[in-house]
This record gives sequence, C-alpha cells and structure tokens, in this order.
Amino acid sequence: MPSARSSIASLLHSLAIKETYSEQILLEALARANGNASRNTYLARNEEWSLDQLLTSSSRAERGPLHALPVALKDCFDLEGFVTSSGSRFYAEHNTPAIADSWVATQLKCAGAVITGKTHLHQLAYGITGENRDYGDCVQPGAPTLLTGGSSSGSAASILEGSAFAAIGTDTGGSIRVPAAVCGLAGYRASLGLGSWRGGAHLAQTFDTIGWLCRDLRDLPLLANALFELDAPTGAPVTNLRVGIITGELVTECDAAILIAQNQWVERMRSLGVHVADCDASFWTGAYDIYAPIQAHEAALLHKGHYEDPQADIFETAIADRLRWGAALSAEEIAGFRNQHAQFNERSAALFTEFDFLLLPALPVPHLVAGEDQAPNRPRILRYTTPASLGGYPAVVLPAAPAGMQLLAPRGADVNLLAFAHRLGEALSLEA
Repeated sequence: MPSARSSIASLLHSLAIKETYSEQILLEALARANGNASRNTYLARNEEWSLDQLLTSSSRAERGPLHALPVALKDCFDLEGFVTSSGSRFYAEHNTPAIADSWVATQLKCAGAVITGKTHLHQLAYGITGENRDYGDCVQPGAPTLLTGGSSSGSAASILEGSAFAAIGTDTGGSIRVPAAVCGLAGYRASLGLGSWRGGAHLAQTFDTIGWLCRDLRDLPLLANALFELDAPTGAPVTNLRVGIITGELVTECDAAILIAQNQWVERMRSLGVHVADCDASFWTGAYDIYAPIQAHEAALLHKGHYEDPQADIFETAIADRLRWGAALSAEEIAGFRNQHAQFNERSAALFTEFDFLLLPALPVPHLVAGEDQAPNRPRILRYTTPASLGGYPAVVLPAAPAGMQLLAPRGADVNLLAFAHRLGEALSLEA
C-alpha cells in the first residue's frame, strides 16, 4: 500500500485497483495530523466529518480525478459548517460557520478529494514566515527549530507530516513559494485570475492567486487539472525551450548554498537539452517597493474597522502597523504606485520575448529559524518573490536543499509551465 511519501499518481493508481485501501489511507493520514512540535498544522478539523466525505465520494457513480485523496485546505477558504478564521482569533470568534463551500472547496469535492481540515496560516495571510501570535508559530514536522514559512504554513506542514498528500495554498507575495521552498516541497502558484475566489478571504486582490503544495513535481499537472481544468501535456519535448537565469543586483545577497542548488537545476536542464542563459533583471530589485504599498492599501480596505485603534490589539502589531500605513496612503500616492506597477510589468514582459521561463531562488536565505527575529528577513525574501506577484505570473517551486527555486512563466502560460515541471520531475526522480 502507498505510504505518505508516495506520489499522488501512484496512490490514485493503487486506489483504482483496490478501493478498500481508501479508508485505511485516510485513517492513517488523519492520525498524523498536527504532528509538528507546535501541534498546529490545522486550525479546524473533524475526523468523523472527513470520513463521511470519503463515504460520499465513494458512493458516487462517477469517480473524480482525485478520488479519496486526502487534501488539506488553507483556512482562508470557506468550508460548509466550519468557521473561516484567516489565521485570526478575532475572525474565528466573530465569523459564523460557512453556509456554503467556497469555489475551491467545491472543486475539491467534485474531484473526489477528502478534505482533512483547515490549515494554519500567518494571520490574515499577511506574512511570509508562518509565525502567528494567536495560534502559535508553525514549525516543520521533524524539524522543530525551523519555521515552515508562510502564509500557507499549515498546508506545507500537512504534506511534511503526511496528514495530506496535497494541500491548497494561496500566494499573494510568495505564500506558496516560500513554504514549498524551505520545506523541500513542490509548489504551484497559478496565474493571476485563474480560478475563483468565491468564498475565499482576499488579502490584496491585485495580487492574490491560488495553488497547490505537494511532494512530487510530476503530480502538479494532475492537481492543476483537477482544480483549474488545465490539461498540461506530460510528454512534450523540451529541447527548444529557453530558460533565463536571473542575474544582477537582486541575487548578489543570496546565500552561497542556495546558488549551488540553483546551479544543480541549471545543469539538470542543460542535460535535457534546454537552452539556458543569463538574464539581467536588475530592475527587479524595485518590485517590493511597488508591491508593498498597494498590498497594504488593499488589505486595509478589507479589514477596515479592526486595526485603527492600537489599544484594541485585534491583530498582531506588525500587521496592524502595515494596515494603518496602507490606510494612510492617499489616492494620489496609490495612483503613482499603480503607474509604477504598469511600467514594471512592461519591462518584465520584455524578458519573456527572449525566454520561455525564468529561474531564480525563491528566497535568499536557507532557513527560517523559529524564535529568531524574522522582521529583517521579510523584505529580503519579498524582493525575490514580488516580481512574479507584480506580473501575475504562474510559478512552480523546484525542490532543492537547502531551499527551492522558483520557475516563472508569462501570465496565462500555466499549461506550458506545468508540462515542463513534469519533465523536470521525471529527471529528478531518475537521480533518486
């Protein structure tokens, strides 16, 4: 029987052969839930409810593409009967249980997946480390001194502990890419606008995207097709592909071990016949300074009324400060940043006239150590992730030690990106 480290494709194949595996696999997955040292992978879960979902899925005449697959759902999406907290005790206490499923939860159920619970996230999804004052910091199962990264922190932890085979995340400024990278997982952030946010709690609508975390790159096309109905070919040739390696000022502060890991992926691509060349994107160093005020302004509008009084202490201090800053920005200032955003995207789009994909580290540091002050790391990390956020680009995280790489494609080129990721996953598996 497949283990928690099995690929999703192999698990689904086993389930197709022997249906009786499904309950045993789910029970074993549920038994591993909240297996990290902080016991907070999930903010809400109900084992009996999950087992009922399996029975419902199994009773259908037509089986979905993810039939009986244990999947974790980030707690910023509504799930009927559960309260959506967005990582905030204030919202957990003031929101009522959802009366309907979000679009994401609906898609998962239609695909036959079994939702194992609603996962931990950085408060309001407004952070990159996985720290959370209200619910505790999310640390990696098996590595209690290391944070999972955020904001899709519990989603990454659920894969590491084996309580889910795949997990839904969101990515505004890097919230799928960073957890996947520091936890050694594969990740996929969809193009901006792909899928629906019905029943989902936004952070900043200009940048919010939906996606997946899992172990194996080869599983990403299957997962993307189940959620977004994207049919990515998995046997397409790669010899004509052009990959640009981001160089210039942005990557000068990157840890040497990460650059070594990037070079391993570069050599892997070259061995497949991919054309690889340097791509100077020094102007990307300005991405964070455009992104941060627009994000703060939009988030402030969404959470208006809950952060203005510092004495109320509803949200974490750093988050409340960002919200107050965003609220204080004038219409003229925001218009100026949006103009810079448009100009930035024009320059970035020109890079894709020369290359099909762009490769760079997902973050410049190898680890996020629990208990250390992460405030200096936040802008450092976001300088690597926000160029794709500004462009609305899809991204795949290529697992590596000590931290993964992000492979970017033009907005809307998800199918091409997923097909290439599958081929890279095949190459990686041959080395194992």
